[in-house]
Amino acid sequence: MADRGPAEAAGVDALFEEVSGAVLARTRVPLSTYRLQLHGGFPLRAAEEVTGYLASLGVDFAYASPLLAATPGSLHGYDVVDPTRLWPELGTEASLERWSESLRAHGMGLLLDVVPNHMGIEHGNAAWRDVLENGQASAWARVFDIDWAPVKEELRHKVLLPILGDQYGVVLENGELQLEFEAGAFHVRYYDHRLPIAPRQYARVLGLGVEELAARVPPEDPGLQELRSILTALSHLPHRLETSPGRRAERAREKEVVKRRLAAACATWPHVGEHVARNVLKFNGRKGDPRSFDLMDGLLSACSYRLAHWRVAAEEINYRRFFDINALAAVRVEDPEVFSWVHALPLRWLGRGWVQGLRVDHPDGLFDPTAYFLELQLRWFLQVARALRGGALPPETEAGLRARYLEGFSGDPSAPLYRALYLVVEKIQGGRERIPDAWAVHGTTGYRFANLVTGLLVDRSAERELTETWARFVHRAVDFEELVYEKKRLILSTSLASEVEVLARELNRISELNRRSRDFTLSALRRALVEVIALFPVYRTYVDGWRPGPDDRDVAYIQQTLQRARERDPTTNASLFEFLRELLLRRYPDHLGPEDRARMLRFTMRLQQLTGPAMAKGLEDTVFYVYNRLAALNEVGGEPERMGATVEQFHLRNQERAERWPASLLASSTHDTKRSEDVRARLAVLSEFPDEWRRLVRGWARTHLRHKVRVGPHAWPDDNDEYLFYQSVLGAWPNGGATSDAEWTAFVERLVAYMGKAIREAKVHTSWTNPDAQYEQATAAFIRAVLSPRGTFRAGVEPFRRKLERAGQVNALSALVLKLASPGVADFYQGTELWELSLVDPDNRRPVDFGQRAAWLSELDVLATEDRGGLARRLAGAPGDGRIKLYVTAEGLRLRRRRPALFLRGAYEPVEVSGAAGAHVVAFLRREGASEVLCVAPRLVGRRFAGAEGLGLSLPDTWLRLGQGGAFHHVFTGERWDPAQGDGAWTLPVGELLAAFPVALLERDARST
Repeated sequence: MADRGPAEAAGVDALFEEVSGAVLARTRVPLSTYRLQLHGGFPLRAAEEVTGYLASLGVDFAYASPLLAATPGSLHGYDVVDPTRLWPELGTEASLERWSESLRAHGMGLLLDVVPNHMGIEHGNAAWRDVLENGQASAWARVFDIDWAPVKEELRHKVLLPILGDQYGVVLENGELQLEFEAGAFHVRYYDHRLPIAPRQYARVLGLGVEELAARVPPEDPGLQELRSILTALSHLPHRLETSPGRRAERAREKEVVKRRLAAACATWPHVGEHVARNVLKFNGRKGDPRSFDLMDGLLSACSYRLAHWRVAAEEINYRRFFDINALAAVRVEDPEVFSWVHALPLRWLGRGWVQGLRVDHPDGLFDPTAYFLELQLRWFLQVARALRGGALPPETEAGLRARYLEGFSGDPSAPLYRALYLVVEKIQGGRERIPDAWAVHGTTGYRFANLVTGLLVDRSAERELTETWARFVHRAVDFEELVYEKKRLILSTSLASEVEVLARELNRISELNRRSRDFTLSALRRALVEVIALFPVYRTYVDGWRPGPDDRDVAYIQQTLQRARERDPTTNASLFEFLRELLLRRYPDHLGPEDRARMLRFTMRLQQLTGPAMAKGLEDTVFYVYNRLAALNEVGGEPERMGATVEQFHLRNQERAERWPASLLASSTHDTKRSEDVRARLAVLSEFPDEWRRLVRGWARTHLRHKVRVGPHAWPDDNDEYLFYQSVLGAWPNGGATSDAEWTAFVERLVAYMGKAIREAKVHTSWTNPDAQYEQATAAFIRAVLSPRGTFRAGVEPFRRKLERAGQVNALSALVLKLASPGVADFYQGTELWELSLVDPDNRRPVDFGQRAAWLSELDVLATEDRGGLARRLAGAPGDGRIKLYVTAEGLRLRRRRPALFLRGAYEPVEVSGAAGAHVVAFLRREGASEVLCVAPRLVGRRFAGAEGLGLSLPDTWLRLGQGGAFHHVFTGERWDPAQGDGAWTLPVGELLAAFPVALLERDARST
């Protein structure tokens, strides 16, 4: 700013203020969101068709899964292959515009899921194919996070492609790698993979036997002359290691010219085409003659990739991935040009008003999440500025706006300007972890709330009994913290071993920069690094190089972890951990120059990109399938070692959210949850009947032992997997039981598929990388035998199943009203407005019958108009079909839309519940001015039902204590409730309030006092 003249500075300042007002005026924070999974079977047209239903339901924002071009046939869209295009399987931009117009007509917005961390690379990714073809000379090489100088010398300047089903030599000599020629270009086909050949290597194919061809045709033959000219052109192509922009552009241009000339030559002169075809056959070799494959081997060896057995990936892969998924390559959005490429289309849709907010997928995988969020907000700011000025801004003006924007952020990162664009992030928070205050976002996608509510429904007093039951069933006690440590080490030594090795070697090079650390051996550094990552208590820290220093949050995590590592590994020199502490906290030796400091910072930031995948794979995708004490608590971001949550903790978390992140999503089910909200709500009831659960599960184990497969001294499936199965079958069992043999068979096969995934994720007897078919088949056979219609389990479990179902339905409705009324944005996953008893994906991505939901909602509206109280009683008396949940959802969402200020900004006040059943109720008030909403939700109600059927509750001698009087209107029953005054407070009788309908939202305003 100091370099600008007064007139220019004044002009930029005025424009800055104008743009600031414009972006803030366009800010829209949702009241609620409804997640739709779009794919080829549910395209934009289908989303548009359900818009009217969502509006009737009371939804404020549709929330779309990724819409950018993804791998053909994908069911989720997270494998984006081209961020510059709308996914053709979903429709066209005109389709998106029509949907946007439909949403706008219904007063709704659109929240779009974006994927900045990675791309799908197996099929349809032109940028990745260009990198494979041209290596570092590709204009797209900067897009992907590739290590072109890896530890293994043979991989230098190459990308490892671990796609082969067997060892390279075996695959090659089996003739599974076939050279093909099409439209002037050569590629190698491996089943459904088409891999480009490096253009300069075309000469290997075209030059083979060219003299024999010359002997058969006249010297002046035009086809022969063109072929020789093409060979000359190939010899002059810039090398695949060229990185200068000019030489890259020359290579990109001339290789395409060669392809066109070659295609034309083959079409024009048959003998040239025959020459190419003969050579292709020679390169493809003859099975049974290993030497005949030398030509193909030489051709592939000269390309920019190295084909390998898929098992090689864990130890040698040299491109960063999404976790350990080889088909998803990480993207370098820290590069400004790559950032622009990835975000241009979503920003354009925002500018057109088709989209009103973004959900950012997996930000912990980014190099610098804090900078990324700020840059995204800044790009939106600059886009609005260009729109106000009718096009591109002069470079000096744009630079001035950028400088002003960043100066303001340094002064006050919490200012509304830095949250002008509605952004929520898929940040997983474990334990006491909080998202950094400096993030320019509105909050997270809500896993923390999902776990908080589930914990509230668990009876903490059953912890000892449930722990003992599980320990005795599996014949061992399990220490959670030790299990997490063990499984993270397993992940670091297997699927993430390559990433660890790269970091260890870089750490070794850094240690050589200082005479005080140069004696640390590579082995010791690697061991310490693994120890630190395995002990790290959160997903990651956010140390960067552009702020003054690490924040207190990160300093505490780093210091605590290093202290634990030092205590746990007394054999390692303590000074090594001191060296790591100084490095990770950016306390560099004074003698180091900028280049060395940058190298050290880069190591720290790379390490941060690894701690997240290690935690996710070790905890969520391994421990959560092993620590099976109470599966309801094994959720993304959950803490299953803690037996539930107290009412006080629930209120504290809500108050904190109201103060710091009031626009954060409140999730209960998502596309990634291990179990749907209704499954978790039902399984939480096990904590209310620990004695009965213990007797039943022991009895089942004895009865079903005969269905296990004996393998030596073992009986498969093992006891822990069997324990998870019993919880899973009870949690997902259809309400009322399946009504036909076909429905039961479908349910059984869902359980077989789920347990097949669960036992692989557990990585005890089988895994994705080393599947044990015998164990998996034994587990599937066991499930089918136990759940056979001819067996005793189905009938024998019915009384207990019904008990869980009934209390689980109340739990689910309690969780629902808590979500509807708590501070934050109420988020709904598709289909969950009815009972939804799904397990982990793909089970939770089954098609949703929106037609049925819309018809039922219309019927409910008619009945509510005629007799709201009678409808509420009938729904509570017969809750099995799920219409009671649809009714609560709709009435709650409509209440939010009627009172937006209250739910967006209203105060949160816990309400005291006193009396005999006080521990069985949670209540709070939301207040904004004279407007109030009182939320009342029961908990731990397994023994609190008023009758043999229905959801009416018995909660006698229990009162809500309120600070003032004034009549309330019951949203669900239509009744008027007047608090009574006495004992220094105004009270409402909980027993009467919840006798006919199990949950309550009561609204009051100045007119009702």
